[in-house]
Amino acid sequence: MIFTTDLALPEGPVLLEDGSWLVTELDLRRGTVTWISADGSSKRPVAKTGRPNGLAVDRAGVIWVAESLDPALLRLELSGEFSPALTECEGVPLLWPNDLAFGPDGAIYLTDSGVLVGDFLDDGRPRDDWATIQLRGRVLRFDPRTGEAWFLDDGYQFTNGIAFGPDGLLYVNETMTGNVYRYRLRDGRVEGGRELFGNVLDPAYAKPGLRGPDGMKFSADGRLWVTVFGQGDVTVLGADGAVVDRVELVGRAPTNIAFGPPGSGRIYVVEDELGQMEAYDVGADGLALHG
Repeated sequence: MIFTTDLALPEGPVLLEDGSWLVTELDLRRGTVTWISADGSSKRPVAKTGRPNGLAVDRAGVIWVAESLDPALLRLELSGEFSPALTECEGVPLLWPNDLAFGPDGAIYLTDSGVLVGDFLDDGRPRDDWATIQLRGRVLRFDPRTGEAWFLDDGYQFTNGIAFGPDGLLYVNETMTGNVYRYRLRDGRVEGGRELFGNVLDPAYAKPGLRGPDGMKFSADGRLWVTVFGQGDVTVLGADGAVVDRVELVGRAPTNIAFGPPGSGRIYVVEDELGQMEAYDVGADGLALHG
């Protein structure tokens, strides 16, 4: 089902308590966090921040935005008022805040893809030399209660999606390799290093171009659903990291995913090539998010 159309490079879908949605529109001609009605029939801009990427909403209804044009983690209200909460970590400026997730400890866990948007994209699309661009992707933790922030890991070839699993572990993916990694945390620090969990690239897929994991979410049954940009599917990983399914999509450029209301058994996928949000019946509900 096509849920809604006329979205300009959509990302970061978030379901609100009343059944309506928020998404981001990365196209610089819009650059907005956008509200969409529960039936997908109407939408309106909440705030124009520049080039908002990932979103997360806390229990107080505050929207947290990974802003990638003027790199920052933003604090946004539904009224449209926003302000930067974080622009650097351990004295290092943020480069490309990409996606974020709340942890069980109440902190925000954020991916930074490791390159400035203007050095990787040309008119919103990957540059022709994207495969040779130097990247240093990072994962960081930010506590909105204290303002403290620190890096958990770096050296990624474009960090992207991030999610907490039902096992309490932190999962992070790497677009250039197709890998999904996970971490054990203690007191907000990594314990034991980065562990390879799985890979979402389809060896049978032969079309050229940038291809790799983007946004991802867990279902309540412990499967990890990963949008694979450039491959045109949602690849599903089982609890052991093996590929158990691939949900074929209409377009080739899905960027992120969210589950519908409990009991709906649906995923909602935002897709850049056709500029739309699509709904698929998959018979699974989402794992409850921290916030």
